[in-house]
Amino acid sequence: MLSDQQIFEYLKDYTLNEENQPTVVKITGTGCLCCDDNPYKLFVNEFWTARQRQASSIQEISYRACFKPQLPRFFINLLTKKGQVVYDPFCGRGTTLIEAALMERKVIGNDINPLSKILCLPRLSPPDIDAIQKRLSAIPFNTTNYNKPDLSMFFHPKTEQELLSLKYYLISRREEGSEDYLDRWIRMIATNRLTGHSKGFFSVYTMPPNQAVSAARQLKINERLKQKPEYRDVAALIIKKSKHLLRNLTHGQIKLLQAGAKDVLFFEEDAAETKLIAPKSVDLTVTSPPFLNVVQYADDNWLRLWFNGIERHEVERKMTLPAKIPEWERKMNLVFRELFRITRPEGWVAFEVGEIRRGKIKLEEIIIPLATANGFTCFGTVINKQHFTKTSNIWGVKNNHSGTNSNRVVMLKKPGLIPCRNH
Repeated sequence: MLSDQQIFEYLKDYTLNEENQPTVVKITGTGCLCCDDNPYKLFVNEFWTARQRQASSIQEISYRACFKPQLPRFFINLLTKKGQVVYDPFCGRGTTLIEAALMERKVIGNDINPLSKILCLPRLSPPDIDAIQKRLSAIPFNTTNYNKPDLSMFFHPKTEQELLSLKYYLISRREEGSEDYLDRWIRMIATNRLTGHSKGFFSVYTMPPNQAVSAARQLKINERLKQKPEYRDVAALIIKKSKHLLRNLTHGQIKLLQAGAKDVLFFEEDAAETKLIAPKSVDLTVTSPPFLNVVQYADDNWLRLWFNGIERHEVERKMTLPAKIPEWERKMNLVFRELFRITRPEGWVAFEVGEIRRGKIKLEEIIIPLATANGFTCFGTVINKQHFTKTSNIWGVKNNHSGTNSNRVVMLKKPGLIPCRNH
């Protein structure tokens, strides 16, 4: 493992960008509130981009507020070695877990949103295309007379019938205990393909797949665009997306994912109360917490919840997101207390935060005092410079100096045998 000095030199001398510009290093504040002689650092550079490495196609599942695979890969490579444990308490679509498994690490995931498990775990057990086709051919897609909400503004009647048939087939398999890795893969693909803005989705043109609009809003979209739902072949689109996800996976990578699936632990608990995770068992946490109430996960995923037979109000109850800084701060304080418990001595946390509300709030300024008060020391904050995407306006991004999309990652370390004097 690298020493702190070696990590510092690695970040300082990093030259990924084409211009080979050196990292800008700034010394600021203190890395521990009770140690005045422990300053932390800001490292500003282009540390990872979409061009750095063609990310595995298996990562291409849409989810609100997810980071790119290159981010967790950077920290997993820097701070761990093969066989060590990588954890994400706010797992989302599972980017960290998938990347860690591909890098031969053991993985633990957690997310209170039940959709996270549906979207993540099947990709640790990628099936053969022929097996998927065989299973789809055995599913009765012409069953009728199901009770349902009015979804005619999204789906052609025949597509809707096929989706309903698939939904109740999967639910029955789950309830009778016969659901297997093929069913879970088909569920994951169908959940991801429900609505979107191309003919690769089951729906008529609508918002991107990580944000389902209301039925009333979709009616307005249809009226504005003078469109009506066309027929989409559900089974054919599931095969198409499956091929897309598996297109650049090597045999060796499939074996690595399958190895990760054998040992994976996945919980659906509050990130502040993960009692089933053993103390001092995690080598590295790479995560990004919910940012106040910027994203409404239950609202944005209402169709996904419906398809999977998950009660929306239950998700809303569990995923109450604080709207104000003091409430969010109290919640994150409990999360850091739990992270300190499960992190091994000299283990790490890479906590991705951002500037929200057009740069007026820098969450690292809240996170660092909370983390250090719970026993961590702050090594520094890695700020990745990058070009913003079209979705950046969701977060209030206007330039290269503000916005969640700038990837600001606070690096925290749990002290080893010689703890901080006041802890």
